Amino acid sequence: DTEGLLRIKEENLRHYRRAQRHQEKKEKIQRHNRKLGDLVEKKTYDLKTQYEHLANLRRTHILELTSVIFPIEEVKTSMRDPADVSSESDNAMTSSTVSKLAEARRTTYLSGRWVCDDHNGDTSISITGPWIILPNNGDYSAYYSWVEEKKTTQGPDMEHNNPAHTISAALCYATQLVNTLSLILDVNLPKKLCNRQVKTQQRNHEFCGENLSRHRFTRAVKKLNANILHLCFSQHVNLDLLHPLHTLRNLMYLVSPDTENLGR
Repeated sequence: DTEGLLRIKEENLRHYRRAQRHQEKKEKIQRHNRKLGDLVEKKTYDLKTQYEHLANLRRTHILELTSVIFPIEEVKTSMRDPADVSSESDNAMTSSTVSKLAEARRTTYLSGRWVCDDHNGDTSISITGPWIILPNNGDYSAYYSWVEEKKTTQGPDMEHNNPAHTISAALCYATQLVNTLSLILDVNLPKKLCNRQVKTQQRNHEFCGENLSRHRFTRAVKKLNANILHLCFSQHVNLDLLHPLHTLRNLMYLVSPDTENLGR
């Protein structure tokens, strides 16, 4: 029994010494983890600082781009509210008639259906200059009419001061700006729109090449609107300001100096 007791004491002593070594290793690992934690925290702070610096550079670049090369502005129109004009000509008009006229003014017949548009008739959005504008409500029927008319009528007078050229140019510039913004912001666009001529495919710009059919034109506009909305979502633009048909207005909100997260 005494010899067995001595063997147990020696075994317990070995376990004790081994436990001390494990405790020292544990403390060493904990000190190492604390150092790594401090290093990771410092690196995280440095990375966040670099992200903020990069965001500021992107923001500065975008604001310079949209102020010098691609300025986007609202163009006020001189159109008066039909309700106001009618009420001036007929003092006996009822309030219900005035309200119905105002409601009719806020609706637009677009692609076979009536859509509500609070900005209809008030403003248009210009890009690169006040003479290149897009209808605020997304109604590009002037382009469709122009293409259909060119199929049946020939002559250079048709192409002079035609609003279809303005629509085509504005969409062309918008596509160029969106593709440039995707490179600056490092955001992949969900839809591919070509804004240059590719030598291998001899493919022209979607909007500034040959006259597009109604189907191809509508498809290209939908792609452009999807890309603009995708960029707006990536930069946390207020969703209440966006409308799926307002091409340049959504783009204007995206590159506005008031967009807090621009460049993220």
